[in-house]
Amino acid sequence: MTAMIQRVIAAAAFVALLAGPAPAQRIPTGTGSTRDPAGPPSLSFPLACEPGKTCEIQHYVDRDPGPGTRDYRCGLKTYDGHPAIDIRLPDMVALRRGVAVLAAAPGKVVRTRDSVADRQIGVGTLDPNDPLGCGNAVVIDHGGGWTTGYCHLRRGSVRVKPGDVVSAGQPIGLVGLSGLTEFPHLHMDVRRNGQAVDPFAPEMSASPSCPAQGPGLWRPAAAARMPYRPGVLLNAGWTSGEPSMDDIENGHIKPVGASPPWLIAYFRSIALMPGDVTEVVLRAPDGTLLAQGAREPLSRWRAQDLHYVGKRRPPAGWPRGVYVAEYRVLRHGVVAVSGRLEMRL
Repeated sequence: MTAMIQRVIAAAAFVALLAGPAPAQRIPTGTGSTRDPAGPPSLSFPLACEPGKTCEIQHYVDRDPGPGTRDYRCGLKTYDGHPAIDIRLPDMVALRRGVAVLAAAPGKVVRTRDSVADRQIGVGTLDPNDPLGCGNAVVIDHGGGWTTGYCHLRRGSVRVKPGDVVSAGQPIGLVGLSGLTEFPHLHMDVRRNGQAVDPFAPEMSASPSCPAQGPGLWRPAAAARMPYRPGVLLNAGWTSGEPSMDDIENGHIKPVGASPPWLIAYFRSIALMPGDVTEVVLRAPDGTLLAQGAREPLSRWRAQDLHYVGKRRPPAGWPRGVYVAEYRVLRHGVVAVSGRLEMRL
């Protein structure tokens, strides 16, 4: 993700839809009672996916009041001015299968948009002045000035309309690729009286306690599903052609087949840290080293990083058996992220 796009995602194109005033009201809980609007909402996980398996948190709210960045755990898993959390899918294949966006708390729908076209990864450019940067979206009022907003939904997938009363966990749309986004994800925004609030650490003072502890606004079950992980292996696989970020994102990976001209193992990680060293080793069925690669320490935080190694088919063809690729991210000399692939030829 480019620095320019990182900056514009947090700009006024989002605020126009998400930060509008919400009327004070008492919100039905779905049990026949009403909830005191003075308190904050208790949030459920807002996607029908499994964090750590079928989705990952890419970005948190930026807590640094200046030009630097700091997430709620004092890490760098955010970007300058980012007012929300981004929960990403591993690729467009997952998006095409359909992943439901869920209301995080009971409330009343106050604003929606469902007409913005979904983008295609690697095609066209993004306009930093796009007034529809949030893409297709839903905003829910939870009373007491509290709202949640859900951006980048798939066009035609929004299932609610202004005035609808929703319950926690109710599907309201599907993850899409509308608006200012370069990867399939939900941008979830929590606000009180129009001001951004970090759901992991809702005390938004200029000098917040860091690292923040506790569930924040999340229900305990939701918080337990989202342990903080600085550095995650998002994609890994085998291919017979040189992969690119766009290929992996779109699911356009060249198949290996029975006798590929090249045997390539790839690994894509997100949120790597300055100083991290990535290594990949490829071995033949008898344990012989076929290829390896180790990079210089990263000079800066990386939103996503692709590392792959490969070997050309030998003249006599590929020996039959199980090929193994191993991936490691070393942080201060300790393995922080790892992965292993096996494939039989």
